[in-house]
Amino acid sequence: NVEYFEQSLIHRSYLQVLDDQNVLSNERLEFLGDAVLGMVTAEYLFSLHTNVYEGELTKMRSWIVNKHTLALCAKKLSLDKFVMLSYSAEKSMMTGSESILADCLEAVIAAIYLDSGLPEAKKFIINSLMPIMMNKEIMKDDNFKSLLLEELQAQYKESPEYKVIEEIGPDHDKMFKVCVMIGGQTLATGDGRSKKKAEQDAAKRALRKLKNQ
Repeated sequence: NVEYFEQSLIHRSYLQVLDDQNVLSNERLEFLGDAVLGMVTAEYLFSLHTNVYEGELTKMRSWIVNKHTLALCAKKLSLDKFVMLSYSAEKSMMTGSESILADCLEAVIAAIYLDSGLPEAKKFIINSLMPIMMNKEIMKDDNFKSLLLEELQAQYKESPEYKVIEEIGPDHDKMFKVCVMIGGQTLATGDGRSKKKAEQDAAKRALRKLKNQ
């Protein structure tokens, strides 16, 4: 069914260009593809690492299934050449926004699932995506929020708090500034194109600051 795959490549910003109420964006497919990808990845890691406990498996899955890794896979598959979006959204994608490509890849996974069933979607994920995802650069603990939490609980027996202090730009190209605090005192601030990225950046800077004390 070609329509599934066409829809998987339509970003919501492109609907403004088309001005056709009968055309749908890839957001619904993205929702389904995210679930399929999560399930297949969990099963793959569960089968591959038979002696690894739940906590480590969860951490591994978070390394694999995230916007950065999915955007990397999308670029390797040249989806950036085919996704349909507005000029401003295209400019955002070209300047580093990863969510558009990551969402598009999840929508493509859903299109395969709806068109050919779970076995074909699973084959695509394992044969086409896992070789890209399972490399040394990706499979490492760069969850700075988790590392900072461990550090602060060890030193002060307290957990950090994150607060958005500024949002700049339109919805499709927004920048966030976040501060990380402990005991009401700001440790560091961070920036990112999503709240999660800004929090990770703030945690990374806080860790660097703590190590230099």
